[in-house]
Amino acid sequence: MQPYQEKLASLLASSGALFFAEGLRLKDGRTTPYFVNLGLFRTGRLALELGRCFAAWLAASPLADESLVLLGPSYKGSAIAQGAAIALYSEHGLDLAFDYDRKEAKTHGEASKKGAKFVTGALTPGRRVLIIDDVGTSMATKVELLEKLEEEGQRQGQSFDVAGVALAVDREQTQAVYGEDGRVIEGVKGEDALAAFTAMTGLKVWSLLGIRRAMEILYASGEPVTVDGQRRPIDNELLAKVNEYLAMYGREA
Repeated sequence: MQPYQEKLASLLASSGALFFAEGLRLKDGRTTPYFVNLGLFRTGRLALELGRCFAAWLAASPLADESLVLLGPSYKGSAIAQGAAIALYSEHGLDLAFDYDRKEAKTHGEASKKGAKFVTGALTPGRRVLIIDDVGTSMATKVELLEKLEEEGQRQGQSFDVAGVALAVDREQTQAVYGEDGRVIEGVKGEDALAAFTAMTGLKVWSLLGIRRAMEILYASGEPVTVDGQRRPIDNELLAKVNEYLAMYGREA
């Protein structure tokens, strides 16, 4: 276990970004006993600490070099990429560029008649790209970002070397399964979401912390989490509920 994993688990608990409640649903339509919302990392301290977690992971990996651009999908990923870049410089002396996408292409100012789909201009020829985001469920946001990146490469007359995707938290689950009516079929396990993404794109996916490890850390530490709007430690009943959910929808540990 890495120190940044313990730190991230504690941050998830103290911020309320990891919370448990009845009746929660994922974007894909399935029910879930827990949710992870890194949008609640909304103070300078929390943004910096999350950046430090990513920086610790990245500085110890072979990925970090001067040509790497940290690319965060809008909106949450953009703040995470910037926080990671700041922490990499302040904590490890690595001055890496960061960028994030626009919801609509910019066609004025320095982007007049160009239709730029990214903000900072860091995506220049010869730069490698590491996509950074909060969680991975269906990975649809990451696929959309790759499509924008391909369009940007075509606009510039080049292609980008994407190193992979780094997630703060991995829900460790499979994809949803839908019926002919387009509605999600509850209780049916689909494909491994991250494996399906890798098979489709050829890109590796890393995560700082998996939900199983997060539950393990917080159960052992007794640090309070938010459960139905109240703060209390993870008990055996809550742990069993999450394990039951992962047995139904989770991929192999």
